[in-house]
This record gives sequence, C-alpha cells and structure tokens, in this order.
Amino acid sequence: MSKHVARTFIAAMRKFPSLPLRSSAFVCGSLAFAFALNAQAGVTVTDAWVRGTVPAQHSTGAFATITSTEDAKLVGASTPVAKEVQVHLSETKGGMMHMHAVESIALPAGKPVKLQPGGYHVMLIQLTGQIKAGQKVPLTFVVEDAKGKRSNVEVEATVRPLGQ
Repeated sequence: MSKHVARTFIAAMRKFPSLPLRSSAFVCGSLAFAFALNAQAGVTVTDAWVRGTVPAQHSTGAFATITSTEDAKLVGASTPVAKEVQVHLSETKGGMMHMHAVESIALPAGKPVKLQPGGYHVMLIQLTGQIKAGQKVPLTFVVEDAKGKRSNVEVEATVRPLGQ
C-alpha cells in the first residue's frame, strides 16, 4: 500500500508542479504518517485458540503463534471473557510441572514464537462464563518494541474442546 501512495504522490507532483509549498509539506507529512503506520504492522498472530471449559471453571489457557519483524516482546493481553489475563510459562523442575506468571516473552525478529500447552501461554483468569468449543474469543495481545513503544494486536481465537 505504501508504494502505491508514494507513486500517487510522485504522479501528482509531476502533474501539478506549481503546488504551493504548504500543500507539498502536507502531502509529505501524510506520506510519512502512512509509512509509520505500515512500519508498526510488524507483528502477526496466527493459529490463535483458547481451550474450552466446563461449567463453573474459573480459568483456561490461550495459545497462538506470534511473529515480529523486529525484536519485541509480548508484555500482556486482554479479553472481555476474563477479568484477569496473565502471560505464563509452564516448565518442569525436579520432575514436577510448575506454572508461573512472567513479565514478558521475547519475540526475536523473524522467528515465530509458539504459545502452547506446556510452555509459554496466556492464562485467562476469573472467566465471565463457560467457554464452549466452536465459539470465537476476542484477544488483544500487547507487544512492546525495542524502543519501549507498545501496540495492540487484536485477533479472534477459536475455542477448541477441552482436552486438546
């Protein structure tokens, strides 16, 4: 899209070379804004899913594959189906599986990071109701780039049956 915008700008400048300086500055500023928006779109989330629950269950996990075009980190998430959302890690220590919250998950440039059972994942805590297989759950992933700027990536996660 940004190449198209640049070509359109160049064509307009050739067609109307007498544009006042102010108009040219406005167009240049608009182009810079369009390029900046395009640069922020460097994080993709694919294969997002949530584990289904039974009635009265209070928590579940959310999983996905996250890829960033530049070094970044996942620092949080949110969803309307849970009152609290935490980034977690499950790991085996001394033959026992332990799960705990982590501050962030590194997203190395160009390398897909899988949030999966038994590893990094997102915990949905204090659910507002049962989450049934086949439903769609809106999830917002909060990503921080190397400069500390945060952005949100919104997805619709499919609910898989309990036991998957």
